[in-house]
Amino acid sequence: MNFALLTIVLALLWAALTGNFSGPNLLLGAAIALASLLLLRGRIGQPSGLRRVIPAILLAVVFLHELLLSAIKVALVVMAPNLRAQLRPAIVAVPLTVKSDLEITLLANLITLTPGTLSIDVSDDKSVLYVHVLILEDRARLISGIAQGFEKRIMAVFA
Repeated sequence: MNFALLTIVLALLWAALTGNFSGPNLLLGAAIALASLLLLRGRIGQPSGLRRVIPAILLAVVFLHELLLSAIKVALVVMAPNLRAQLRPAIVAVPLTVKSDLEITLLANLITLTPGTLSIDVSDDKSVLYVHVLILEDRARLISGIAQGFEKRIMAVFA
């Protein structure tokens, strides 16, 4: 099937699944379809490529879950003056399990896109990602959450 036609079909499928055929939602569907197709380029039809589809979907679900929870938490802190006391900004050194530039870049971008967090830098030996956190509740839980949430799923996608 033609790459452009497949992108359009997947964007329409996205719109149908979300129940929203607006222009912005169709563009979002096309972007997701295009990213997915590029990730799987040349691998569709091969067993290794098909094994990546489910982990990629799980990574997207985990990201959307984190995005929603953190957006609500940051909005509550910003909107309610009495909750501003919860602000505990910190810079956290997150040990990395992922090693390739692509995996580290994807992890850093997912973290930066999540409200309340910002990837700052990666150590020269690619073993640590420095993350600025707006609300640090538990350093160990944050590091574990990144490792078990994003990193584990990124490694499954690129395995």
